[in-house]
Amino acid sequence: MENKKIETERLVLTPMSVEDSPLIFELYNSPNFIKFIGDRNIKTLEDAENYIKNRFLPQMERLGYGNFLITKKDDGKKIGGVGIFERDGLDVHDIGFSFLPEFEGKGYGFESASKLLEIGFKEFGLKKVSAITTKENISSQKLIEKLGLKFQKKVRLPDDDEELLYYEIEKR
Repeated sequence: MENKKIETERLVLTPMSVEDSPLIFELYNSPNFIKFIGDRNIKTLEDAENYIKNRFLPQMERLGYGNFLITKKDDGKKIGGVGIFERDGLDVHDIGFSFLPEFEGKGYGFESASKLLEIGFKEFGLKKVSAITTKENISSQKLIEKLGLKFQKKVRLPDDDEELLYYEIEKR
């Protein structure tokens, strides 16, 4: 999976690597990321590199999937990330996505996440995928529902007191 490239009409998805730390730094400090996903305390490029090394790479190495960099085909610009993650407190791996502010609302989320879901079921052997979001993140809720996931319940993750909306989809 290391050099696996996933292509959609407008996008290329590649496994996130340490070279992508400038994007992670910018993305994880963008206002919507902090508001809706949370502050990951990434204050420097070195913090971003360590986050990739400690959080993304181990899962990618162990399972062959995880967080993918999203790049636009037409100009090679790095615009965000989409991934299927193991997460403490969830039995089912969850799909997540985030974009730099100027690339939100352009359909890139659906394009990248629907492709990754399809591959998750076909190639990664997943039987179910979940998604979590906050009550306030209406655009994320709409995208999750557009991807075919159905609301199941409200959940709280370990060490987090915020109530989240939990969705699931089963392999068809």
